[in-house]
Amino acid sequence: MTRFEREAGLLLPISALPSKYGIGCFSEEAYRFVDLLAYAGQSVWQLLPLCPTSFGDSPYQSPCSFGGNPYFISLEGLIEDGLLNYEEISRDGWGERVDYAKLYRKRFPILRLAYERFSSRQRPWDFGMFLAENCYWLEDYAIFMAIKDKYSKPLWDLPQLLRSRDADALCDFRSSHAPEIDFYRFLQYEFFKQWKALRAYAASKNIKIMGDMPIYVSADSSDVWANPELFELDREERPLYVAGCPPDGFSPTGQLWGNTVYDWQEHKNTGFRWWGDRFRQALSMYDIVRIDHFRGFDAYYSIPFGAKDATEGFWRGALGNELFSALGDLVSDERIIAEDLGFMTDGVRKLLSDCGFSGMKILQFGFDGDVEHMPYSYPERCVVYTGTHDNPTLMSWLSYLGSEEKKRLLEYLCVEGGDYKTLARRLISIAMQSRAELCVIPMQDHLYLGDEGRMNTPSSETGNWTWRMSAQDMSEQVFDRIKEITRIGGRLRISS
Repeated sequence: MTRFEREAGLLLPISALPSKYGIGCFSEEAYRFVDLLAYAGQSVWQLLPLCPTSFGDSPYQSPCSFGGNPYFISLEGLIEDGLLNYEEISRDGWGERVDYAKLYRKRFPILRLAYERFSSRQRPWDFGMFLAENCYWLEDYAIFMAIKDKYSKPLWDLPQLLRSRDADALCDFRSSHAPEIDFYRFLQYEFFKQWKALRAYAASKNIKIMGDMPIYVSADSSDVWANPELFELDREERPLYVAGCPPDGFSPTGQLWGNTVYDWQEHKNTGFRWWGDRFRQALSMYDIVRIDHFRGFDAYYSIPFGAKDATEGFWRGALGNELFSALGDLVSDERIIAEDLGFMTDGVRKLLSDCGFSGMKILQFGFDGDVEHMPYSYPERCVVYTGTHDNPTLMSWLSYLGSEEKKRLLEYLCVEGGDYKTLARRLISIAMQSRAELCVIPMQDHLYLGDEGRMNTPSSETGNWTWRMSAQDMSEQVFDRIKEITRIGGRLRISS
């Protein structure tokens, strides 16, 4: 028996939920989505990272790998707590897609107003408990963000005494900026309080939450500021090397992600303490954790800081075997999914096998010529997707197919043709009918969206992470269709 017993789920970031205030959040729409998942016989809701975003808006470039995105805090929830009123959060001018610059301008003043009321009252009994339980990352994050607000510079350009965490300079800053620091504590308290409530509601509906843990952190983050010895930096805390990947099908010049790379030997010297903290927190937040870019735990692509593109990079060995061995039972294979995509080597395959984690299969890749991603090649222990957040939607992918690829697809489907919507539905059905233990379909594919539904285009610096569902997409008619194709694939979860 597999752990999922051939189950199905949907991939939808919190940011992409419909809402009244510019971005999906932990509002009534999130609870409605959980209800619809249960109604459609789904078992898993997969998310993108919940961590804060910064320049570039990517959840994979966060100023804190442990923190939560304050934009996901439900403003209606703050109203229910008596910290805001409806007149203070006008529904006008937010836009249909996520506009992060507008969110910063409009949301943060509202959140600061809520904090002012929070700070003028007796603190809730669980606030101090939250601070104590999260002190291993929260204080560094709160101080770092207050410093960033004051100076508006990257870590390596901050004043030297603050950059190097001089004890006297930090003491003075804490004293002179106490309310600003406390504001960021408040945001994390509200985020995790609301997230805990939503996750509990999902559990009550037998919906498992799959979270996403990025392999890297931002070079300009509290993680790096608080633990510089764990990263490859120069004396000014500037990265020596950054992460990315070599030229591939996504980009002829490779991908230059910009995340600072790890000093793996130093992580080993600490007994991989920081990684243990990350996994413990992730596994406390989610039922299942998808590890981003698993390939990087075997070997990682290192690019000199300041390089114009990724062609100047080179491969270096990581210590994944020693890391996962040190973490032991903490990283049970029953709760981990590995994103084993990209150029696979024998070393990556062995690491995946040794860990016992399930890997990922992408239907689009199979019809693009990679037979490992064709349905007849799937092992039972894998998760199949039509595409990921980095791929075009099915409808877009079908429209881009060359003649040879389209011929191969039609032959596999045993049809002579068909409109894109019909072909997309057939592909979803093939994924559902495969032997993979879990089938996860991006919501955009169930909605038959084209380019307008794409979440991220690798190597593109603008236009990403902005798609959102409409309120009309959250209809029983849509989820009836999802329920039926799940039933046909033998994956329907029968509600108790």
